[in-house]
Amino acid sequence: MAFEQLKYILLTAIVLFVIESGLSCSMYKITMGGKTMVGCNEDAWRLTPQIWYENGKGENIYGAAFTGSRFDGTNGYAPQSGMNDCGLSFSRLASHTPDNTPAISENQKAITNPTKYLKDILHRCKNVEEVKYYIHQFDHSSFNEDVFIYIDRTGNYLVVEPYTMTIGHEPTYVLSNFCPSVTDESDALKLDRYRNGVTFLKNKTDTSIAFCTALSDTMHVCRNKIGDGTLLTSIWDLNSGDIHLYFYHQYNYFIRFNLQDELAKGDHILNIETFFPPNAEFAKLREYKIPQNNYTVIIFLLISAGLFFFTSLFFLVSYFKGGKNDTYRFIKIGLCVLGLIMFYYMFVLCTNIYIFYFSAPYIDAHNLLISAASYIPCLILFLIVPLFLLNIKLFIEKIWGRFSKWLFMLNNLVYLTLIVVFAYWGLFNVFI
Repeated sequence: MAFEQLKYILLTAIVLFVIESGLSCSMYKITMGGKTMVGCNEDAWRLTPQIWYENGKGENIYGAAFTGSRFDGTNGYAPQSGMNDCGLSFSRLASHTPDNTPAISENQKAITNPTKYLKDILHRCKNVEEVKYYIHQFDHSSFNEDVFIYIDRTGNYLVVEPYTMTIGHEPTYVLSNFCPSVTDESDALKLDRYRNGVTFLKNKTDTSIAFCTALSDTMHVCRNKIGDGTLLTSIWDLNSGDIHLYFYHQYNYFIRFNLQDELAKGDHILNIETFFPPNAEFAKLREYKIPQNNYTVIIFLLISAGLFFFTSLFFLVSYFKGGKNDTYRFIKIGLCVLGLIMFYYMFVLCTNIYIFYFSAPYIDAHNLLISAASYIPCLILFLIVPLFLLNIKLFIEKIWGRFSKWLFMLNNLVYLTLIVVFAYWGLFNVFI
């Protein structure tokens, strides 16, 4: 029993660390004097924040507005938050959930199109009781990295976790990247966004747009490295249908839409960035080149990975085939090991986007090797001069074959190029 409790505590700590370190979102709702306001902060590195409007098509099908930034092919953009013309809203928050899968009812349907499923809920439901009934028809455990919250204009809210749903009636509610059913309040308060929101609401409660803007500002994210963080803030007035949008954590300027007015224009989608004045931090984010958003960078890293893997195999074979008169045989083993290290690091850079946005050294709570890999750029920086000097010496003494010496030189040139790239990404700042 003690082991199970310890395992759960450690899992909770790891999950909260990962959520705090990764993509994150936050939301709140305030109900006061018959009015309900909902605020949502979408924290993402994507460059395409959108708002779109879809009219109801058919009997008892409601019109709705959605915001989102992740393009989902033929489905359009995946919704991150939204509101329908009945005053029902929702917000989506990333949250890893411990696997406590219950038995799935035979009558529950599989969710084959998540984007359509999420939009259909707002198109078909007018309050949280109807949402709960609708979702219960589906195996929603497929959203095992998400928590959803639905709020209707009465102020009632439904928290939808992968394995449970809970209706609440509190006049104020704050949620960030955790599952309330399995997270103690003391653990939740370790998340800055959640703690800031809870603390703010302890002093005062108001439904004015000025108050909600200040609360959204308090809960927003702006990270140190390149100023990235909250991509879009939306504040939804569930009674009037007004929508206030703030772009890239700048709260001195907003645009306002009215749901009914926009639905009257027909179905349409708007690029949110175009409504706002130039934003220096967003321009910096747009110009920031990493393998996940630039073909040239990822091709270079993949070619480098291939070179390092080939180098490792070549010098391993050469070590065993070479004669004992080769006084530099041990260098071949060193190049073999270094090649494998760099091959692995190229893989890490191509598959882990967090490294480029968080300060070095990047710590991965799930993978000790990825955390240790944060020091590889410093290793290459330390070795580059000795490697070049050794390479020149091998050319002078003419001990190795021509191909071996030039392969060594090619590796050194790639290391040198990578040092420049690592500096651009701020990967040498491991001791700052």
